[in-house]
Amino acid sequence: MNRSGINWTVNLPLKSELVKFVPVWLFMICFGPHLMMAQEKPRLFVLTDIGGDPDDQMSMVRLMTYSNQLDIEGLVATEVKDAVNPERIHQIVEAYGEVRDNLELHEPGFPDAKYLKSRIFQGIPVGGMDGVGEGKDSPGSEELIKVVDREDSRPVWVTVWGGPSVLAQTLYKVRSTRSEENVAKFVAKLRVYAISDQDNSGPWIRKEFPGLFYIVTPGSNGGGAYHHATWIAIGGDKFHGRFVGADFRLVTNEWLEKNIRRKGPLGKVYPHWEYMMEGDTPSFLYLINNGLNSPDHPNWGGWGGRYELYTPKTEKWFFEPETRPIWTNVQDEVLGKDGEWHTTNHATIWRWREAYQNDFAARMDWTIKSYEQANHPPVVKLDHPAYIKAKPGQRVDLSAVGTSDPDGDLLSYEWFCYEEPGTRGMSSSDSGVKHDIIGFDQQKAWLNVKTSRVMPPGTGTMHIILAVTDNGVPRLTRYQRVIIEVER
Repeated sequence: MNRSGINWTVNLPLKSELVKFVPVWLFMICFGPHLMMAQEKPRLFVLTDIGGDPDDQMSMVRLMTYSNQLDIEGLVATEVKDAVNPERIHQIVEAYGEVRDNLELHEPGFPDAKYLKSRIFQGIPVGGMDGVGEGKDSPGSEELIKVVDREDSRPVWVTVWGGPSVLAQTLYKVRSTRSEENVAKFVAKLRVYAISDQDNSGPWIRKEFPGLFYIVTPGSNGGGAYHHATWIAIGGDKFHGRFVGADFRLVTNEWLEKNIRRKGPLGKVYPHWEYMMEGDTPSFLYLINNGLNSPDHPNWGGWGGRYELYTPKTEKWFFEPETRPIWTNVQDEVLGKDGEWHTTNHATIWRWREAYQNDFAARMDWTIKSYEQANHPPVVKLDHPAYIKAKPGQRVDLSAVGTSDPDGDLLSYEWFCYEEPGTRGMSSSDSGVKHDIIGFDQQKAWLNVKTSRVMPPGTGTMHIILAVTDNGVPRLTRYQRVIIEVER
């Protein structure tokens, strides 16, 4: 992330919380962030076909290290090869239980292993639409109904690591037993992030429940869908994804051996990958409170990728044509580790790889080390609102005075314009160049809002990202997002 010539400053440790902004989702997706508020802890319900490819077990280990940032309300073993394997989840939660108290030394809020065990359920050993219908209820589908029905204003994020037939059965039963109005209320509380379509129940869900918030790259692996999927960029450079630009060294079994597997009881249950690392991780990495992610705004981008809302054209790897808009693939233009520019949907994830891999390595340190022996992320603080109105030609000052590091580490700063989430054209009328941020590597910076050639003339939003990285081991990064709304 950081460029050469970085400015380093010393920050004394402060006891404060990371700040994250989440606007009211529907209005803000359409019209921009007119209200910023602290992020609520997301409610999470995981559907995993654990027991097949070892990547589900790998993702489950990483999830445990972030379990204090999420309200985990369900861990459901779903069908894989005509079986369900909840014992694999129990094994990982037991290992987590051995290190939970040590994790708590570093950040508060890690749940008891006993609680997490009480949230383990299973589906039926039948996949796809064969597992949906009268008499196809399971402990997993019944619990999901209870979770959504709880008196809680927060939405329930259902992350789908395998086939979504448990979710399909939940929706089937709700629709069979409730009024149309109450079904709509139930669906409105759900948010889905699915790792492609691993059976035909995903397309059925999207077609039958058109109001459901659904992030997915449609299609099946058999048709070649994984190659085109955004989530594959977590580590699929050499397999399925077959892309370049990212630093593959950070997702090799060798890196994982050194930084993850050798670290205590939780590291011991992190398996070697067969095809690629942690294909399911983007679904919850997207929810982590790092100052960049904004779960109700898939088009803003973050560690779990960036997505836009549209009805994709039918591809040969789809189970069937899409009949409604979904949150799906979109491209970012990113300078890769190879020194070349890459414009792909994969880049929306791999552009953050060094940060999310270092973060995982540090959290695994937390499972075995004291607070003094481990590194902890910076606390980024803006010295002005995160939402700014400006006019073309106006100077906008940016400041992160007050940013600190809990370990007293040196900090580097990088301010950059994340062009793709913005709604404003970024080329200037005179030179055709993109916006430059003066002092991009300083704690204070500024930019001139250039005149735009595009229509409507000069209006729209600009997303400015501040990435702050410490010089600890491993180096950790946190963010703040500033949105400038340019008005006439």
